[in-house]
Amino acid sequence: MPEQVNFGHELVSPEEKTRRVGEVFSSVARRYDVMNDLMSGGMHRLWKDRFVARVKPRPGEDILDMAGGTGDVAFRMARRGARVTVSDINADMLEVGRQRAERRGLEGLTWKVENAEALSFNDASFDAYTIVFGIRNVTDIPAALREAHRVLRRGGRFFCMEFSSSDWPGFSNLYDAWASNVIPRIGKAVASDEESYRYLVESIRRFPRPNAFRKMVAEAGFVRAAAEPMLGGLVTIHSGWKI
Repeated sequence: MPEQVNFGHELVSPEEKTRRVGEVFSSVARRYDVMNDLMSGGMHRLWKDRFVARVKPRPGEDILDMAGGTGDVAFRMARRGARVTVSDINADMLEVGRQRAERRGLEGLTWKVENAEALSFNDASFDAYTIVFGIRNVTDIPAALREAHRVLRRGGRFFCMEFSSSDWPGFSNLYDAWASNVIPRIGKAVASDEESYRYLVESIRRFPRPNAFRKMVAEAGFVRAAAEPMLGGLVTIHSGWKI
């Protein structure tokens, strides 16, 4: 791991980034889902539906939903009969998810605090590994990808959905202006936390473009690594298989 990594515009130690990312999500946990609706105009719900349709969770499968936080993706997969372990490095996010699941009467979910870079699960524990809008906040992304490969069974599938910059020129400029000027203000008004949302916007800008991340997935050992971009790559579904 490098001696220094990016946290927004700053260069910090890997340990400092992990700590500060944890503080960001502890700060925004209670308003996280409301903010997702406001920042995406509700589009994140459609993206997650499309993502789960690609995963194709089946009854009786064991799925690890990493960075699962408040449970949006896990709930969709559990309703299809999968046994879902919802893991996140942030206990505050998981607590919000537990409460949401209880209110909905959802069962078959396991909640566990985990670091994506060093999972506690045994080798070959899961049929699928999912991570949605979370991997860009991981300090050592290659380590997290290797761990995803390790905990999957043979024939297991990896699915990740993440933001990046868009390659649609007009749309890219409009989104960048929105993200830079409006999202932090919404964060201040709704979540009382402008700086956390400035970090989240910057983390999107710094995340690799779809083809670059697809290569990282392949380098972790996955075959048939693929990238399915939406909105010119602003949102991309990445996938790969363990054989």
